[in-house]
Amino acid sequence: MLTITETPYNKTWQALGAHLPRPKAILSVSAHWTTPGEVRVTAMERPQTIHDFGGFPQALYEQQYPAPGAPEWAERVCRDISSPKIQTSQDWGLDHGTWTVLKHLFPKADVPVFQLSLDIRQSPAFHFALGKALSVYREKGVLILGSGNVTHNLSQISPGGRTPDWAADFDRHIKTLIDARDHQGMIATKHQHPFYTTAHPTDEHFLPLLYTAAQDTGDSDITWFNDDFDMGSISMRSFILS
Repeated sequence: MLTITETPYNKTWQALGAHLPRPKAILSVSAHWTTPGEVRVTAMERPQTIHDFGGFPQALYEQQYPAPGAPEWAERVCRDISSPKIQTSQDWGLDHGTWTVLKHLFPKADVPVFQLSLDIRQSPAFHFALGKALSVYREKGVLILGSGNVTHNLSQISPGGRTPDWAADFDRHIKTLIDARDHQGMIATKHQHPFYTTAHPTDEHFLPLLYTAAQDTGDSDITWFNDDFDMGSISMRSFILS
């Protein structure tokens, strides 16, 4: 709904996109493409806009994000990274974890976009290491976008309600780790933080955070934005590394 409803969150995305350097391509790691047992990357010329949700207004299903694909970049990723073995895919596209954000960041849809899937069977250490391997493309002008949520438990939402203590605690924990560049702490969060399973009953909305945190070179500037909660308990906290 952030696509068709004016909110402080998408206003911030719009302002951010207006000032970002234009990337050569965008590699999106979205919570909404999971491929258990393998890693895939989209490699089509014209990725479809995927409406992977149900029960929303018709206006949302009419949204399109006709950005070109980035098959050359996808092939480079598959060629350059040998572990894990990454395969190209023609069967996906741009899901709502990608296009709902990019419609505000780059509304002209004129930057090539490709998506990386999440092997949901793998450990946080696996995902962080893959994010680190992908950082070479950031150095070549590719914007790496991680799209999930710091907290995401739909059974605990309360539109207009107060933020529960567990959500506020987990949100502070993640900010502290990223500010301290405590990457091992990030990796260990799933097994060590007492509220992890409440914040993330399943892992897919947490894992994109590891890909973006892995881009930190140690001397990057960290800028926080949208540091608020939607529907009571969904943390919209985001950051950019520059």
